[in-house]
Amino acid sequence: MPVLLALLALLQNPWDIAKGAAGKATTQKLEQQINQRLLSESRKNQCSFKTDTDVLEKGCDQKLRNMVTALIDSKKQLNSANLQNFKFEVSGHTDSSGNAAHNKDLSQKRAQVIVKELIARGVPEKEIVAVGKGSEAPVVKPDDTPAKKARNRRYEVRVRL
Repeated sequence: MPVLLALLALLQNPWDIAKGAAGKATTQKLEQQINQRLLSESRKNQCSFKTDTDVLEKGCDQKLRNMVTALIDSKKQLNSANLQNFKFEVSGHTDSSGNAAHNKDLSQKRAQVIVKELIARGVPEKEIVAVGKGSEAPVVKPDDTPAKKARNRRYEVRVRL
C-alpha cells in the first residue's frame, strides 16, 4: 500500500504541484504584509493598564477603534484572497520584573481584556484569541530602565493562517 501511494504521488500533475507551491508563497506573503500592518497599528495604539492589574486606564477608546479598523481591513484582504481559516491573535507581554508565572497570568488577562474590547467594537468572537506571553518575547533586552520596561509591557496583534 505505501508503494502504491508513493507511485500515485509521483504521477500527480506537475502543474498542480507548482500551483500549490505558488499559492502557499502568495499566502505567506499576504500574511507577512498583514502582520506588519497589524504590528505597526498595535504599537501606535497601545492601551495602558493600571499597575499590576488588567484594568484599562482611561483614554483607550479611539485606540481600540483604530485597531478594529485595521482588523476589518485585514479581514477584507484575507477574504478577497479566499482565505477563511484564520484567527487574529492578541498577545499580551510584560517586562521581566517580578514572578514569571504571575507575569504570564497577568499578560493573559490583559490580552483577554483587549480581545473583549475589540469584540465589543465589532470583531467577531470566533475570529480572535488572546495569548499571554509574559516576558518571553521582549522588544528590548535587558529591560533595566523604566523606559525599557515600559516598551516591553505591551500587546501585539497578528493574524495566524
